[in-house]
Amino acid sequence: MVHTVGGIVTLMLSLLAAPLAAEAQQPKHVPRLGFLSAASAERDQPRLAGLQQGLYELGYVEGTNILIERRYAAGQFARLPDLAADLIHLQVDVLVVGDAPTAHAAKKATPA
Repeated sequence: MVHTVGGIVTLMLSLLAAPLAAEAQQPKHVPRLGFLSAASAERDQPRLAGLQQGLYELGYVEGTNILIERRYAAGQFARLPDLAADLIHLQVDVLVVGDAPTAHAAKKATPA
């Protein structure tokens, strides 16, 4: 009988601890950075490379512990508001812009 009670107590403790173990195994939040550019991907590659290098120096490696969502208007400034809204909709943690038109589009897309 003692063995059975001990087994039940062990089972109950295991069941109580299971949610804690599952919670502990949840992956921690990976920051998502939005990168909005009025230029094309090819033209803005040096700027993006500099950003990636700076992040690397701070311990962030794209695809490992940070994600970068890129949006390029390729010179079509009218696309910037939609691209900024898309990044905001994705709930990026940080939105990186490089010039006045992209900053203006980001400001308009960001909730007050």
